[in-house]
Amino acid sequence: MLIGYARTSTLEQEAGLEAQVRDLTQLGCEQVFSEQVSSIAKRDQLEAAMTFARKGDTLVVTKLDRLARSVVHMGEIAQRLDAKGVALRVLALGTGEGGLDTSTATGRLMFNMLMSISQFEREMMLERQREGIAKAKSAGLYKGRKPTAMAQAEKVEALAARGLSMGQIAAEIGIGKGSVHRILTAKAKVGARDPLIAVA
Repeated sequence: MLIGYARTSTLEQEAGLEAQVRDLTQLGCEQVFSEQVSSIAKRDQLEAAMTFARKGDTLVVTKLDRLARSVVHMGEIAQRLDAKGVALRVLALGTGEGGLDTSTATGRLMFNMLMSISQFEREMMLERQREGIAKAKSAGLYKGRKPTAMAQAEKVEALAARGLSMGQIAAEIGIGKGSVHRILTAKAKVGARDPLIAVA
């Protein structure tokens, strides 16, 4: 059985999703799961499609980027499908060379090569990033990550001591009101546990 999965981001037009569903249906997919979610959001319909698939079925997508958000995610999907005995078919790879079908020996080879190349590109990108950071540090230009809300606890406590509300503190420092609440709640709990602080 052919099972289709279609996805567009929430910013893309409805027509893009409809076109994918049409192509999958014309190909012969008996069941098509579709959703409009961003590339990093949870994909409930993808999960439903993978749960629905049975041994001998094939999950079909129009393009690889419609399916996975990253190389790691693609690897996880491939492992789950393989464990269930479900093949993966991608109609177009965006290379002008057509698609791939992991139910065939050639398709599996192409898929493994594609994953290896993607992993290599990711490792090269991370290496360039590390080199860039090292160069910036040596030039005294690297400031590191911006401090988290908890790292600004002293500022929060000082402003609270001045009588500012949580909303005012959040606006002053540039963090969320929830973060201010967590910092002040954590301080209150510490004070309650420590008798010296409690007395003071």
